[in-house]
Amino acid sequence: CGEESFGTGSNHVREKDGIWAVLAWLSILASVNGDASKPLVTVEDIVRKHWAQYGRNYYCRWDFEGMDKAGATAMVDKMRADSQANTGRTMGNYTIATADDFTYVDPVDGSVAKKQGIRFLMTDGSRVIFRLSGTAGSGATVRMYIEQYEPSKDKLDMDVSKALEDLVKIALELCDIKTFCGTETPTVIT
Repeated sequence: CGEESFGTGSNHVREKDGIWAVLAWLSILASVNGDASKPLVTVEDIVRKHWAQYGRNYYCRWDFEGMDKAGATAMVDKMRADSQANTGRTMGNYTIATADDFTYVDPVDGSVAKKQGIRFLMTDGSRVIFRLSGTAGSGATVRMYIEQYEPSKDKLDMDVSKALEDLVKIALELCDIKTFCGTETPTVIT
């Protein structure tokens, strides 16, 4: 089941996600900067033009590393058990349209990967996703993904933490990580 990095490419380079992303941007920059007599177009220029036309998706991921495995598992199990009861719930300015346990079905080989994350999808398109990661050296890593679309041209330059502040508070309330794992402070925010 795909990582959040959506590993793309072919089979000639392993661990290639970052390489392919850089190559994609280099290709775009080469295309838009074909005429040396014109001002240089940067990645920021391209991104800001895109935001002005389509809006911006604010996104962050909070990692809680080294959590007690039993507590983290109990937290996810509780969210899974409460998911249907949370559907339709209004929290602040958000209403949960769907709460579920994501199942990934591979479009190529049809393989199914269950329990890939607890999703809270809001009526405005915002979403909060929780999943346990098995890649940490000790304990459990709880990953909390927060995303919100912002169409307003007046709000395209907000600091990510400010733009997602209300949604993060809701996410922390939904998971109750403080009760299950003893902290609401992530070890990493990306």
